[in-house]
Amino acid sequence: MAATQLHIALAGNPNCGKTTLFNLITGQNGYVGNWPGVTVEKKEAKLSSDKNVTITDLPGIYSLSPYSPEERVSRDYLMSGEPDAVIQLLDATNLERNLYLALQVIETGLPVVVALNMADLVERSGDKIDTAALSRSLGCPVVMISALKNTGIDELFSQVRSVVSAQAKKPAHHFDSAIEDVLDQLEALLPSSVPVEKRRYYAVKLFERDEQAQRLLQLDSKTIENIEEIVAACERDCEDDAESIITGERYAVIAHIIDECLRRAPSQMSTSEKIDRVVTNRILGLPIFAAIMFAVYFLAISTFGTSATDFTNDQIFDAGWFVLGQGREAYDEAAENYGEAQAQIDAFIEAADERGVDTAAFTEAKDAEDADAAAAAVKTIAADPQAASINTTTEYQPEDEDAEPVELAVSAKAAVGAAAVEEPDPSDFGPFVPGIPSIVEGWLKSAGASDLVIGLVNDGAVAGVGAVLGFIPQMFVLFVLLTFLEDCGYMARVAFVMDRVFRRFGLSGKSFIPMLVSTGCGVPGVLSTKTIENERDRRMTVMTTTFIPCGAKLPIIALLMGALVGDNKANWIAPLFYFLGVIAVIGSGIMLKKTKIFAGRPTPFVMELPSYHMPSPRSWVLHVWERVSAYIKKAFTIIFASTIVVWFLSNFGVYEGAFGFLPDLAEGVDEFTDFSILAMLSGALGWIFAPLGFESWQATAMSITGLVAKENVIATAASILHISGATEHDASLWTAFGQMFPSVGAVAAFGAFNLLCAPCFAAMGTIRAQMNSAKWTAIALGYECAFAWVIGLMINQFYLAANGVFSFWTVVAVIFAALILFQLFRPMPKGAWGEDEEEHSHLSVGKSAA
Repeated sequence: MAATQLHIALAGNPNCGKTTLFNLITGQNGYVGNWPGVTVEKKEAKLSSDKNVTITDLPGIYSLSPYSPEERVSRDYLMSGEPDAVIQLLDATNLERNLYLALQVIETGLPVVVALNMADLVERSGDKIDTAALSRSLGCPVVMISALKNTGIDELFSQVRSVVSAQAKKPAHHFDSAIEDVLDQLEALLPSSVPVEKRRYYAVKLFERDEQAQRLLQLDSKTIENIEEIVAACERDCEDDAESIITGERYAVIAHIIDECLRRAPSQMSTSEKIDRVVTNRILGLPIFAAIMFAVYFLAISTFGTSATDFTNDQIFDAGWFVLGQGREAYDEAAENYGEAQAQIDAFIEAADERGVDTAAFTEAKDAEDADAAAAAVKTIAADPQAASINTTTEYQPEDEDAEPVELAVSAKAAVGAAAVEEPDPSDFGPFVPGIPSIVEGWLKSAGASDLVIGLVNDGAVAGVGAVLGFIPQMFVLFVLLTFLEDCGYMARVAFVMDRVFRRFGLSGKSFIPMLVSTGCGVPGVLSTKTIENERDRRMTVMTTTFIPCGAKLPIIALLMGALVGDNKANWIAPLFYFLGVIAVIGSGIMLKKTKIFAGRPTPFVMELPSYHMPSPRSWVLHVWERVSAYIKKAFTIIFASTIVVWFLSNFGVYEGAFGFLPDLAEGVDEFTDFSILAMLSGALGWIFAPLGFESWQATAMSITGLVAKENVIATAASILHISGATEHDASLWTAFGQMFPSVGAVAAFGAFNLLCAPCFAAMGTIRAQMNSAKWTAIALGYECAFAWVIGLMINQFYLAANGVFSFWTVVAVIFAALILFQLFRPMPKGAWGEDEEEHSHLSVGKSAA
């Protein structure tokens, strides 16, 4: 006989440790966040120790009143008849607030076990909770646990199995006698089909005039009239509305329970409260947040992560590396000598060609990469009387860009001597490991692969995917730091602090929470807007939340940093582009709130501030791995497919009237990709970005493919700039990227546009689902692209103007800047927030309604 399947619901307030407990007992890695709405839909998994038990993690809520999506999800599931019991998780350090939901869950008549989480923090604070007395007051078992320390879990599930097999009973708590008399009258009006243990719940809901409860009970009009008469009479006697009466009664019960069951330690300020006095300070809160985020991006991109990313990009996915650096110095010296020799030869051949000497043999040998034939051709050319008299100089820039240029002699004798200098083989200087492109190319050539196949695999797949994977070290450092800030409780304070800022601009702290989530990925960030009840605020948040740089945009920021290193902007470029996203959100919020379609009072923000704590190592590792692995999976799926498409589009085209594989059609032409399909398509759209300073087809192609996935900006750059398989002397991805743009202003404009414009296809699809309207989706994506274009225009044109270059587009940029400033600083339209604007002042509820 098969074992009985049990369905256990896991309910609780936000930040009570519910998802941490769910992950612990099921072995899952659901996301833990310190803000409402992390779990918007219920999640299910089997209990690790017993596969016959299914645990359902419900959204974190404060009550069962169905005013928000998460409250509806929780209430519908609890009343569906599916759960056999409920584990009601309470934050034991904040018993008063958590008991409000617990009383409501107990009233449902379901078997309940109350788990007092964070028992270790209660013990540390010196507080004492009488669990036996609390159990008698609530009429259900009470167990002290710590989900973080994994204590009390076995006892908890022992009690769960006991209540499932026990007989159902009515709630133990009671309200004032007058209210109880009214509830008894309402219970008497309920249909006989309502079970005894649920009659109290439905009586309370009818007292609160809950329309959903009335529909479920299918009451006739006469009964509804009788109920209304009873409730209205009670409201007159109590001089208050029904909902407020029940709320007051519940808090009276809670106060009585606390008096009986909780003994507090002598009052003293906790460590969390001491820290909060600083980090949530009205004056210091924002500067501290700015300093912390500056440090996070600086550490991720400019220090620890950079060296690993440079090694990955410039060595693993490039020419290769010396083990422990042995032989590197000697090789670099030999490579520099070889570079000087090649510069002398090239200058000599150019001078000989100008004098009418036949240099075709050298050109053919060089194209064929035949070093011996090239050296022989140099000797032959040097023997020509016209070439023998050449005597000039050339300038050579060493590999180190900071080094001064070297002046080299150019003559027949110098060229012959230079031809004798052989290209150094890294393996001759020490233990050398070839890079992945070299290994792949060697393997393909040994297998007899054609140039087409070698180009597809090496310049397409390996270059594109490799460039994306190269940024994993920086992303890893970023996610380690961000996850720590989220799990320790700091990011909850940031939402609280930002609520003060956002409320001044017509948004609430609830709009900042999706933006915090979006630092990992824009898709869950957009999904988390479900928690915003106000439709106007929710739509505006969806439109602006992807301005915040997600993990996929980090490589773009790193690439921008690399391109601007020469201007000593590396230390602040990464944090700058993060705060550009924050400023874009705030600026957009101000401007949009002053329009008719978004005008309205911001949604109140209620939030629990958890105590500071060290994240669980397991949870920390899981969250970092979840984000990094998602990036890796995308690299080998969407990015892989995209790079193949980009390679084909950039290597097939028309040259000299023929269509086909360009390296064959355009033999001997360096920039054969200029004739590709991708070049033609992107070139046709280049005029759109010309005012932004990056009208080249390469930059346009990168921006367009970035709409599929932001990682494609890097993958496309690596593919079309032919970085894969580059030798030690070739331009790196950073240098080649920087050389695409005419100025620093154009580089910054490119970055601003690609970081602020419409997000990836996955996020676009999520926006469509959240908007539930094709028109609103088009408005959202159109606004993002237009806003990004205008910001990019102003950056480039103002940079040019600062350097004395003016044009028609400078005037356009000034006009746009004036319009933005006007919309930012003009007064809020009269009545935009309604007549009750002053009545609803700033509301941010933190710890203990603070």
